[in-house]
Amino acid sequence: MTTNHQPPAPTSTATPLPHPKPRPRPTSQAEPRHSPEPQVDTETETDAEMEAEPCLTLSSPTDILAAVPYLVGFHPNSSLIVIGLDRRQAKVVARWGLPLPPGTLGGLELVFGRENVTEIVVVGYGAGELVTPAVDEARLVAAKAGVRVSEALRAHESRYWSYVCDLPLCCPAEGTPYDLSTSQIAAEATLRGLVALPDRESLERTIAPITGPVRMAMRRATADAITAFQADLMAAPDLDTFATRYVSESLARVRSALRAHEEGGRLDDLEAAKLGLALTLTRVRDEAWTLMEDSHTLLWKDLTRRLEPRFTPPAASLLAMAAWRTGNSVQATIALERALTIDPGYSMANLLMHALQNLLSPAILRGRLPTAAELDTAMGPPHPAWLLPLVNLLDDETPQPPPAGQEET
Repeated sequence: MTTNHQPPAPTSTATPLPHPKPRPRPTSQAEPRHSPEPQVDTETETDAEMEAEPCLTLSSPTDILAAVPYLVGFHPNSSLIVIGLDRRQAKVVARWGLPLPPGTLGGLELVFGRENVTEIVVVGYGAGELVTPAVDEARLVAAKAGVRVSEALRAHESRYWSYVCDLPLCCPAEGTPYDLSTSQIAAEATLRGLVALPDRESLERTIAPITGPVRMAMRRATADAITAFQADLMAAPDLDTFATRYVSESLARVRSALRAHEEGGRLDDLEAAKLGLALTLTRVRDEAWTLMEDSHTLLWKDLTRRLEPRFTPPAASLLAMAAWRTGNSVQATIALERALTIDPGYSMANLLMHALQNLLSPAILRGRLPTAAELDTAMGPPHPAWLLPLVNLLDDETPQPPPAGQEET
């Protein structure tokens, strides 16, 4: 086993003949999947999300390294990747940011059993002192679970080292140079619609808040929506009646927004702002949760980008739920990070983050979400206290607009 932490300086640029490898066939979805706490980024996709998806045949270490970016959605660095396989098909793809706190991977043993994983491929990105402890922990967990490690690699500065081969002819101490352009994996993945962005930050930008003139327009619409709500509230002769009417209108607004997006439409700024206000009510947000379909991702992504920050956590959490359902755990985690940065105590975001950190499959929720009628029974009739989460946000100070010329699209 090669575990050198700091390999000697390269002495040769020749590429040795690759040593024989098992040929796993990881299956990936057309979108990446992933992550949790800032330094422990866990990204997974499981068997339920991977059925009937395109296969990539990996026959060498270079093929594995070429495939990983498409399996996780971006080119990783300072990362540990674990691909769990059964009958040469991927059942789990997980990524963590390095370094790992001790014991981080303990939950993998349960995942291996749940997903019937029989072998794993491990890839670490970075210097030896960063990668080797994490790879050693992954191999230890696999050994305890009776799972075979078919390959374990460290990749750094265009060279790789194998932890399961110590033959100098095959795996020299100075590492093996590799060139991803020599693998057909990238071409195959692209033809199958798979995506590999340059880095995780590129994925974060896909749901980053809009800025510039678009942000200013949305800020004006939000102010108008707040003014209208406050005027209606102040004019209401009876708060119980007002709460009932507002909740009813808000539930209808959720359903209307979902229909509009399903038909290819997009909410205007004022409707988006009004929906953002309405989603702060737990009963309204949960209506969207119970109606969740894979096609709803675009609506929640749009609102996550457009809503004023204080109104973003509900939409970002719904985006996370929609993304997680489709196996896109990377987008789910990034959305949850957005929600929890704004409101660290937001319960739905914390619940979903816990599920992602523990590598749970979204299949556990399918068929178990309550219906709207069950929510009504559980929560009872609307009353003024339901409005408090919204009322408490109305007077929050709005951040200053970003400098001109920094608009994202």
